[in-house]
Amino acid sequence: MARRRPAAHGPAPSPLPSGEEKTARVRAMFDTIAPRYDLMNRLMTLGLDQAWRRGTVVALGLPEGSLVLDLACGTGDLSRLALRRGYRVVGADLSAGMLAANGAATPLVEADGGRLPFADGAFDGLVCGYALRNFTDLAATLAEAARVLRAGGRLAVLEVDAPTSRLWRAGYDVWFTKAVPALGGAISDREAYRYLPRSVAYLPPTPVLRRMLLGAGFSGVGIRPLAGGLSQLVIATRAGLP
Repeated sequence: MARRRPAAHGPAPSPLPSGEEKTARVRAMFDTIAPRYDLMNRLMTLGLDQAWRRGTVVALGLPEGSLVLDLACGTGDLSRLALRRGYRVVGADLSAGMLAANGAATPLVEADGGRLPFADGAFDGLVCGYALRNFTDLAATLAEAARVLRAGGRLAVLEVDAPTSRLWRAGYDVWFTKAVPALGGAISDREAYRYLPRSVAYLPPTPVLRRMLLGAGFSGVGIRPLAGGLSQLVIATRAGLP
């Protein structure tokens, strides 16, 4: 059965940005929060994101020495985990501030996910952590991900989700709409951490995301909720013969 996102309650907030405005806002926001980004991730997820990131890299299931693109690499959490598994890694991110804070010993490229500066079939695998909702054109980004992966290459994406059970949803609402912005204000940037919980609205429902991946050129698409729907792991294989 397809999971549906619970409807929001209360007064409607201001509209989320789109198009070039979204691109500019996302870039500026991540430039601002880059210095405390890792700390906020640990606090927001109570440290659970570390295990989820390890599972994302493991889900690639590629042989040692495979070349992996870390899309929206940020400060390099997934890149470091991929390096430990013996992969060769290239990181790409829209935010120069994030790239400056990146601590992984990998080549880094400043790039928009919808216009990647890599050759067709250049990579064996692609990982992406908590960034699908930040791409201005998700369909174009998925198409680019398929283009730069070789046939038979693997995609593993970690993303937020919205719990469907009342108990999980109640805790989620209090934590991510009240506590997280307060923490962000104390440690990093309050406005950024007000925006990030709301940005879940950019994510398409599970059946739509699956269709988008299939349409982009992927097969074997699997989407698995993590911790009751606090996050989700998306895995897929680039269609075609290796």
